[in-house]
Amino acid sequence: MKQSGILPFYMAYPLPLYYQQEDSVTRDLEYLQQMYPSQAKKYQKMIAETLDHIDYEGSMIYDEYPDKWQIYRLTQMIVEKIKKSDEENTDMDEDRLTEFIQVLLFYEIYRKRHTNRNGILKF
Repeated sequence: MKQSGILPFYMAYPLPLYYQQEDSVTRDLEYLQQMYPSQAKKYQKMIAETLDHIDYEGSMIYDEYPDKWQIYRLTQMIVEKIKKSDEENTDMDEDRLTEFIQVLLFYEIYRKRHTNRNGILKF
């Protein structure tokens, strides 16, 4: 039996389904971020701005294994920035605030590492 080189229509362009999955993941993440408490949204915005400043090719956020000390130092810089802007409004003690900022920072680094320049998450 001789097979022709013609593909069935459903196999000709399989990539649109792939992008639909990425689109749904992106929408889910954005929706969950909208549900952050107001203070967390404000901190997340500051973290994103800080990471935008160090977002370049070869940056430590794109290292295969980012250095723990550099992440800690970046966290401390963000905590200091938050303290300067929110002196009377910080309800958490410094250790809890540092841990909270570090968790948000890890998430933002993860998002930056898995997002290409077009804004599509790469998994």
